[in-house]
Amino acid sequence: MTHIPVILDCDPGHDDAFAILLAAAHPAIELLAITAVAGNASVAKTALNARRVCTVAGIEGVPIAAGLARPLHGAGIVAGDLHGESGLDGPGFGEPTVPLDPRDAITLLRETLLAHPVPVTLVPTGPLTNIAAFLLAHPDLAADRIDRIVLMGGSTGRGNRTPAAEFNIAADPEAADIVFSSGLDVTMIGLNVSHQAPAAPDVLTRLEALGTPLSRLCVELLTYFGTTYREVFGFAAPPLHDPLTVAHLIDPDLVTTVRAPVAVELTGTHTRGATVVDLDGVTGRPANARVGTAVDAPAFWDLIIDAVRTLSDRATPPSSPAPRANR
Repeated sequence: MTHIPVILDCDPGHDDAFAILLAAAHPAIELLAITAVAGNASVAKTALNARRVCTVAGIEGVPIAAGLARPLHGAGIVAGDLHGESGLDGPGFGEPTVPLDPRDAITLLRETLLAHPVPVTLVPTGPLTNIAAFLLAHPDLAADRIDRIVLMGGSTGRGNRTPAAEFNIAADPEAADIVFSSGLDVTMIGLNVSHQAPAAPDVLTRLEALGTPLSRLCVELLTYFGTTYREVFGFAAPPLHDPLTVAHLIDPDLVTTVRAPVAVELTGTHTRGATVVDLDGVTGRPANARVGTAVDAPAFWDLIIDAVRTLSDRATPPSSPAPRANR
């Protein structure tokens, strides 16, 4: 099996946690590093959460570095209404044993790309601040050392941060514009896809049936996430956005994509942060991205369940857990 070298740039976040688990568990993915960015919570919290997830899942030897604390322009936003004060509310976590790498995220990205013998795939599942900052700082490395970028963000339709804008893009529209305008091979998997794969009750039943500390923690994560999605959006079950990026790398047929022009709205009074996806070719602009349109949800959840099963063999339960957050 060919291994796809990956750097996961994330803002854990309940759905980011599952992206970490899938990337670490599946033999098709070689997880080289994890970089954290401000988004669902502050960068200090998202870096801590990445370490927490790796600790409870027994993921070792993957460096984790903290990235930028605010967007390229303007003030940052967080998603405490969905992810809680910690960014990963629900389960109790003990102190992580997986360390924080002393390098900053941009340095870790650069050194990892230079050290790896073949070009690397970047998988951003949070705001694109770290990725854009890297492209600005090291444009010489982009074409030679980045194979492609597969990101979770945007939508071909409505948003979730505003009626027009999805959270990751709304959190740093200028960064998103830099990524989509980079000329790199970009794949966008947005809300229009992730909303097709909710974590329905049968998913929680399958996880519970594994009967391991890690599977029980995953059930607690999804239960909390489901509660907030019902409260905020009225969803019967929460969509698990971020691991769809990794699932698409594992099985390209799992997410249907089409090539299309994608522009990021930077100035609109009501539409800043929107991804304007020209699916019908009405603008005449050349395509600059592959855009997800549909997902094989059962196959996606099979990958998630198998990842939790695989990692359960080496996972350790949290010690001295903190009290669970209440909703």
